[in-house]
Amino acid sequence: MSEIRLHEGELNIMELLWSNKVLAAKDISKIIKEYIGWEKNTTYTVIKRLIDKGAIKREDPGFLCKATISKRTVQNTETVALLNKFYNGSLSNFFTEFLKNQKMNAGELLELERILSEQKL
Repeated sequence: MSEIRLHEGELNIMELLWSNKVLAAKDISKIIKEYIGWEKNTTYTVIKRLIDKGAIKREDPGFLCKATISKRTVQNTETVALLNKFYNGSLSNFFTEFLKNQKMNAGELLELERILSEQKL
């Protein structure tokens, strides 16, 4: 399967599905209307786009929607895209720039050291 890239609006619907496993499109539409303000047609258009991308599948009866990709898969895809876009794909460049501008407490530093030590060959 090729990588699936999602925009912010699509992620709103995916978050609902990752949290609830299966939802009817009408229920997604009601929730999105309440929290984001989208009209039903907009939500259904985004659901169709997600189906076309292969991110969700539709089951009948009831136009039930279920995620076909995990949140972790999307996070990994988007992280690689971010690294490629801003840091020439270099994780080292990202961490160097990011950590220069962060105030970390002792616990966070120890956790980072632990993670890095697990990566050593």
